[in-house]
Amino acid sequence: MTRIGTSDLHVFPLALGGNVFGWTADEQTSHDVLSAYVDGGGNFIDTADVYSAWAPGNSGGESETVIGSWLAAAGKRDDVVIATKGSQHPEYQGLAADTVAAAARASLQRLGTDRIDLYYAHFDDQDTPLEETVRAFDQLVKDGIVRYTAISNYSVDRAREWIRIAQENGLAEPVAIQPHYNLVKRQPYEAELAPFVHETHLGVVPYFALAAGFLTGKYRTREDIAGKDRQGQLEGYFSDEGLRVVDALASVAEAHDAPIASVALAWLQTRPDVVAPIASARNLEQLPALLRSAELVLTADEIAALSDASAAVPA
Repeated sequence: MTRIGTSDLHVFPLALGGNVFGWTADEQTSHDVLSAYVDGGGNFIDTADVYSAWAPGNSGGESETVIGSWLAAAGKRDDVVIATKGSQHPEYQGLAADTVAAAARASLQRLGTDRIDLYYAHFDDQDTPLEETVRAFDQLVKDGIVRYTAISNYSVDRAREWIRIAQENGLAEPVAIQPHYNLVKRQPYEAELAPFVHETHLGVVPYFALAAGFLTGKYRTREDIAGKDRQGQLEGYFSDEGLRVVDALASVAEAHDAPIASVALAWLQTRPDVVAPIASARNLEQLPALLRSAELVLTADEIAALSDASAAVPA
């Protein structure tokens, strides 16, 4: 288990992404994945109130609802750390104080719980004064419905300003940050955010840890992604340099008799201040590779080889 920033939340070093629940994984499959993840030692579940409003027939909140029905059926609420995010649900756009309060309570209702362990501002809202947002998140903590606050997709300047406001006014400070970070997307995180999070002791929970599946080794040509649910996301990762990263991963994976995805996640777990990469499994078959990453120990030479290959990927 690793600790999230300065909090007392101790989590498995692989967060199970909930974006697929109620989208590419139906309710029963999602329940099976959640149960298998916990049975495999996992305890950190990541979702957002907007998941999966983009899917035909969905309106947002489907993932939280599925997680909530699993929590009710499994009786595992005290065994897991639940992280969710607000600001993007179609009914609760932005981070004005009233919206933050309403969105958090709607998430609680869908999750069927009395508290959210880690609550993120999903995206910055520059139309709302930042102090208003910081105070609104602090109020959630004071009200006892959120244990710790966090931020996602914030620039260094805005994250620093959030923390300054919190410190100067005695308000709850964020304990974690969620950036886009993986072997084929190292910037701007490493150049801009990494020094800041180290200085401020924020825990880092990278999303798109497997680059929408590109770092599983499943997709080697553009024809491989044609018609896939994540085709648009995958196209952004394709490059000759990126494919060479996958080749390097395959070489390390062969040495450990491990899946390529396990190695990609294990590399992220070696990065300073990274608490737990987020990865999702839309079926039980995809889960073992994610769990394997938590026990996979890479050598210094393997880490260097992967880092060198990924450094060549265009920013």
